[in-house]
Order: sequence, then structure tokens, then C-alpha cells
Amino acid sequence: MRLDLLAALSGILISLQARTNGELSLRLNNGLQAAFISFTSGFLLIALITIFHPGIRAGAKKLRAAVAAKEIAPWTLFAGALGGAFVAVQTQIVPLIGVAIYSVASIAGQSATSLVVDRIGLTGGGKKPISPRRIAAAVVTVLAVFVSVLDRIDAKNLSLIAVAFAGLAGAIVGVQRAMNGLINEHSQQSFTTSLLNFIMGSGALGIVLLLAIAIGKVKFVPFPHGPWWIYMGGTIGVIYIAFTSTIVQHLGVLTFTLFSTGGTLIGALLIDIISPTKGVNVSTYLVSGIVMTFLGVLVGGVNSSKPLKR
Repeated sequence: MRLDLLAALSGILISLQARTNGELSLRLNNGLQAAFISFTSGFLLIALITIFHPGIRAGAKKLRAAVAAKEIAPWTLFAGALGGAFVAVQTQIVPLIGVAIYSVASIAGQSATSLVVDRIGLTGGGKKPISPRRIAAAVVTVLAVFVSVLDRIDAKNLSLIAVAFAGLAGAIVGVQRAMNGLINEHSQQSFTTSLLNFIMGSGALGIVLLLAIAIGKVKFVPFPHGPWWIYMGGTIGVIYIAFTSTIVQHLGVLTFTLFSTGGTLIGALLIDIISPTKGVNVSTYLVSGIVMTFLGVLVGGVNSSKPLKR
């Protein structure tokens, strides 16, 4: 299967995860705990797979050897902590603004950050040029954010701060993708990358949650009764990280982001039509923003992943 189609498929996974984690957060009334549950369930799944998959353990040995040989910086291994921060923001924001607007704002953050990490060559797949075409693609995507929320600027159910945090979440995930691409280059096993991400993410979220409980900011509440799919965020995350850590090495972060945008927004739009969060509706502005985002894909998605000549 073509890598661009796989990138689009991973975009659909992003929308599904946003909806599941957002619903879990809403039912718990505790976004931090929802993020911890999501990451912990993903960790338990990938840990179980590791028992029966010797390739994952072999990948971990290769990664340790790469760190020992100073072929990869130790701080790169903390990509999962960024993933934990992303899910923590996601679980707080999606119930407020809906999957579609969250997705568009997050994509804007990803696009801007992707230009930088591609130019640095953080993915391990070579440096990508910051060409006018790539900048135009990122700008079109950012403009799409403003169009999509235009009819809700003065609405009580939309917080511009929430939209800004969604953009920040996108920036975080853009850096995480690049770091995962570099990790995957050395581990040569995508599920090893997933395992490392969930170890780091679960640990970081666990520490933050315990601190929040200790100072009285949040309370740990019993798991809510609800449809089975609200607990699927971690499972989706395992598959998503395995996908992206491989694809992003070849496409680059920006090109991957642009192609995954199509899947993300189609999934998000359908979710907000079929199973919307409370108070969320699909407007002409939102659809127009999605169309503009697809324009960004067309502007920057073709031949934008060619590495710089050395």
C-alpha cells in the first residue's frame, strides 16, 4: 500500500482517538485521569504483545546499543512524554470544542512545527527544504483554522484559549512524530517505538496525576459505565504510533501531516455528524475550513518530501 494512503489512514485513527478520549474525559469529569487510563491501557496492550513478539525485544537491544554508541541522543527517547502531554490536552479540549475544530486547530500546530523539524532533519530521514510551496501549504492550513471557527468566535460554547491549546497539542505531536521517526530508524521495529512511547507517556502522566491528587487539584474517580469504545484510546494509540514512526521517516513530518489531514478531517466530520459531543454542530464555516485544509494538502503534499541534496 502507498505510504500517502497509510498516512491518510493514520489520520482517521487520530479522529477516532480524539473522540474516544474526549468521551472518557467527559464521563470522568477528569481529563488528566482519562489521559492516564488511555496511555496505561495502551501500555498494557503493547507489553502483552512484547511477550510474544521477539522482534520488539530485539529492537529494544538495538536502541540501547545506539544510545551507548552515541548514535542517538538519550533525550530523544522521551518522545512518549510528549505524547502524554498531547493526550492530556486532547482529553481536556475535545469535550469543549468538538472533534472537528480540535482536529483543524491541531493540524495548524502540526504544520507549523513540521516545517522546522523537517528542516533540522530530526526524523532521521534526511533534511527537507523549507520551500515556498511547503510554507504555502502550512499557511493555507493555518488560515483554515480561522475559517472553521469563524461562526463560533462570539459563541459561549467556544473558547479561543481552548482552540489555542489544540494548536499547541498539534505542535507537540509534530515534534513527537519526528523523534519517533529517529527512534524507529535505530530500533528498526515500529512496535518497539510504540512500547517506548507508552512507557514514557504512562510514567509521565502517572507522576503528574499523583501530584495533582496530592495537592488536591483532582480526585481519582471510579471507572465510568459506558460504551466499550470509550476505553479504546490506548489501543488506537499503539497502532497509530507504529504506523507513524515508520511512515514519517520516508515522507517527512510535513508531508505526512498534510496527507494524514485528509483522513483526520473526514473522520472528524463524520464523527461530529454521527456522534457529536454535546453542543457541537457542523456549520458551513467548518466545512469550508476543511476544504481549505485539503487545498493545503494539494499545495504541499506532492513532491514535498524530497530530501535536501548533500
